Amino acid sequence: MAVSSTPRPGATSDPAGGTVRPVRSARRPRGEGQWALGHREPLNANERTKKDDNPLNVRARIENIYAHGGFASIDPADLRGRFRWWGLYTQRKAGIDGGRTAVLEPHELEDEYFMLRVRIDGGQLSLAQLRVVADISREFARDTADITDRQNIQLHWIRVEDMPEIWRRLEAVGLETTEACGDCPRVVLGSPVAGVAEAEQLDPSPAIDEIVRRYVGDPAYSNLPRKFKTSISWLVDTPYEVNDISFLGVEHPDYGPGFDLWVGGGLSTNPMLAQRLGVWVPLDEVPDVWAGVVGIFRDYGYRRLRHRARLKFLVADWGLEKFREVLEKEYLGRSLLDGPPPVLPEKPVDHIGVHRQRDGRNFVGAAPVVGRVSGSQLSALADVVAEHGSDRVRLTPYQKLLVLDVPPERTESLVTALRGIGLEPHPSAWRRGTMACTGLEYCKLAIVETKARGEELVARLEQRLGGADFGEAGLSIHINGCPNACARTQTADIGLKGQLVVGPDGRQVEGFQVHLGGGLGMAEGQSAGFGRKLRGLKTTAEELPEYVERLARRYLAGRAAQESFANWVVRVDEEELR
Repeated sequence: MAVSSTPRPGATSDPAGGTVRPVRSARRPRGEGQWALGHREPLNANERTKKDDNPLNVRARIENIYAHGGFASIDPADLRGRFRWWGLYTQRKAGIDGGRTAVLEPHELEDEYFMLRVRIDGGQLSLAQLRVVADISREFARDTADITDRQNIQLHWIRVEDMPEIWRRLEAVGLETTEACGDCPRVVLGSPVAGVAEAEQLDPSPAIDEIVRRYVGDPAYSNLPRKFKTSISWLVDTPYEVNDISFLGVEHPDYGPGFDLWVGGGLSTNPMLAQRLGVWVPLDEVPDVWAGVVGIFRDYGYRRLRHRARLKFLVADWGLEKFREVLEKEYLGRSLLDGPPPVLPEKPVDHIGVHRQRDGRNFVGAAPVVGRVSGSQLSALADVVAEHGSDRVRLTPYQKLLVLDVPPERTESLVTALRGIGLEPHPSAWRRGTMACTGLEYCKLAIVETKARGEELVARLEQRLGGADFGEAGLSIHINGCPNACARTQTADIGLKGQLVVGPDGRQVEGFQVHLGGGLGMAEGQSAGFGRKLRGLKTTAEELPEYVERLARRYLAGRAAQESFANWVVRVDEEELR
């Protein structure tokens, strides 16, 4: 019998006339979980948890069930998922070293206590609010408190049993923990001198307040693909290029003061800088435009893979032209005006020291060390501020704080009083420029200790190079306990990413991968970039102070006139950087 040479359906003939091979049907593109395209079925456990119950609903269970039954009564899906929408993360169990972070299960890493993040939008605190936070720290959090680089305050050692009373006290003075964490709109960064700065033409505080009033805690915006970070400031004094959305002050030649819109920034393991959308937004339209961008993220954002779920990936895939078109046509129903780029200041602005306000009074910026404070220190701060005739404190996105409205004749007394409680208005370059994330002490994701290492590093460098002059830009050192870049590792002059490294005896010890010469476009002549990552450039935590001192001395000795650290890093040979 003859064998037909005609391929059967779904097969092809071998070009050489031999074996018949099956044909693979073309694969359908895999869905990314984009709601606007009809992909509503959850594609991972996080999305399933959010679909099963809106995370905002967990507060009722905390107040009515878990606060009475204690830690053991908490449903795991609430504990490791929905609790975050109310600012609660389980903290790391003491004594677990960084080498076990990636191998232990969540229940093995976590303690029966929580980190609580108090959201302080725009960094704005009244004395009444400051005193309540201080009292909560001392009564419920073992006197812990950290100022974060998102203008929040984080407390530790919180018990679920105490949360109803903590919420009662916070909300009585207008503070909240709503959506301080989770896949939702996080705290809104703002200029710590909004409303008082001499150089500010338009105070964006009303827009920040309106966004919080309308949208924070709104179920329509509480289930986003991932976190959503915002910055709104007239001045260039927030890290606007690393947020999902930023509004930066700009003067339109025809319409006057308004805001330039930036989208798609974010760091972590795949860093991207925000990009200008090229539009001018008047102050009263900022909340609506903000909601439009959040709506795009909610509806078109990628939900299949968590590591590709930030807005920056959608912006990168779509491009700015399409993003603007969708924003205008589908979410705003109108066109936005084209606008000019922002004008950068002559030098970076961090507000540390004594500065004049537009009303003739002063504000004073002071530095703790790597953002670490305490409830007792915050209570003492409140007393000092009250004694000097002020009622307003501000937190900065650099782990520092400001006291506003200081009469000129009381300013030097305030400077002395702040120094007396460990808050330095005239800090060294090291104290001024160093930040650190929570680290191994409390964070379940961390691999190395950060806060204590940062304090030790600052102390050692002040002793060895206390009078070093790094010019107007200073020298920034950002210490992170893992690759997630909560301390903005990639945008520092010296960025330190925590990891285990091989020590002198061949054993693994705590250490850091070193990034050099990163930065943001915060002043004239500065360009944003993620720094230079040299092959094999690492240091043990023990050797870190010696390495930074060696590097700083080489820069101070070898820099050209007015040469920044970032430019020096690019110019010199690799051996100079090791």
